[in-house]
Order: sequence, then structure tokens, then C-alpha cells
Amino acid sequence: LKQTLGAYTAAENSSIFFKNIVNENTTSSRQLIIHEVMGRHCGWLTAYSSYLYMKELNKKSFFPAAGLNKNKWSIHAIYIPEKEFNLEKESIRLNKIMNQYDCVNIFLSEGAGIDNIIKEKEQNGEKISKDAFGHVRLDEINPGIWYSNYFKKKLKCDKVLVQKSGYFSRSAAPNKKDIELIKKTVKLAVKSALNSNSGVVAMDEDNKNLISCIDFNRIKGGKPFNINTDWFIKILNEIGQK
Repeated sequence: LKQTLGAYTAAENSSIFFKNIVNENTTSSRQLIIHEVMGRHCGWLTAYSSYLYMKELNKKSFFPAAGLNKNKWSIHAIYIPEKEFNLEKESIRLNKIMNQYDCVNIFLSEGAGIDNIIKEKEQNGEKISKDAFGHVRLDEINPGIWYSNYFKKKLKCDKVLVQKSGYFSRSAAPNKKDIELIKKTVKLAVKSALNSNSGVVAMDEDNKNLISCIDFNRIKGGKPFNINTDWFIKILNEIGQK
């Protein structure tokens, strides 16, 4: 599948969610804000909501002389499952940002670096709970809390805020882009049902991204996000994350 129904809406609302909570960085010195975004295996939602947020931020004007520096509202790190990152090197980079702007803002995909977290917990003798499908229970591991505890010491934070946008994003009414996609999908879904054709109606990557009735045997989960996408590389360069 090229695009899942509701993905555009979720990304838009994740960016709106962060636009509101990021203002908390003015309430304390050396404040770390971690925005935990849905995404066990795929970092697209984290990446695209980051892109949408920075796109809107770049349209705004700031008054540095009054202490309103754009960098305080910027994103300083984006962590997703598909892209490896060295926590020690990131700590050094982020500490410089903290010293300069008195805050650090992170977009964290809930599945980012999960193997390292599990390994540490197992070494500490902790039991890793799994669901009926054999997936690690991320709500019990709580990646946002783990990273907040890690960076709190490394960045010498005075205050740490972890906020999850999952419920806010997935309960939102569909935006214009998703409504258009839903209408096209439903139209073919009804037609396929009337013709007794079974499958999943969606944008088919193997058919020029056209809305198609895709055979069930071709459907599987866990599709990774392409980290070489132009807009993602651009945003990483913009925030100084190599």
C-alpha cells in the first residue's frame, strides 16, 4: 500500500498537538519535551508530522530581542525505527542545544530504538510482556519515559515533559486529503463487492499508486518508511541531525 486511510489526518493532528504543548518550554529552565508519536515499526507518521510542524513554524516571525527565538520552538531531534542513532553522540549534540536555547524538543516514534530498551531491561532482570500476537507491549515499556530518564541526566534537565499524541490524532475527524482518498476508496470497494471481488481496496504501489482491489495474499504489515525521501533528508539537515 502506498497510503493508509487516516494517515494524513493523523500526521496533521500530531503536528497541531505539538504546536500547543511546545509552548511549555517557556515555563522552566533547561526543559526537555518528548513528543511520542504512534509507530511501532514505521516512522512515517513521526517524520511527516515533524515535516508539517516545521513547515508551519517557518512561516512564523519571532522577536529574538524579547527572548522569542525560533530555535526554542523548533524540533531538535527526530527518532524513528528505520534510522539508527548513537545516543552518546546525540547527547553531546543536544546538550549544546540545551545550553544555547535552554530547551530541547524531540519527536520520538514509539518503536524507535526499542531493541536497546529491551536489551537493557532484560539485563536488569525485567520481564518483557508481549501481546497475543507476540508483539512487545510498548505501553508497558513506555519508550517516552525511558528516553526521558536517559536524556534527563545527560542534558542536566530541570524539567522533563513527555506527551503522547496517539489518542488525540487517531480520534480526529478526517481532513480534506483523507476525505478525498476515502471517497475514491469507498467507490471502488462497493464496486468490487458487487462484482464479488475480495481484497483490500487501497493505493497499489505495484500499479502506479492507483486505487485498486489488492489481493489479500499481497498484504502484510511492518512496511518501513523510506528514510531517503527528499523531504525527510531536508528536515534532518534543517534541524542539524545527521
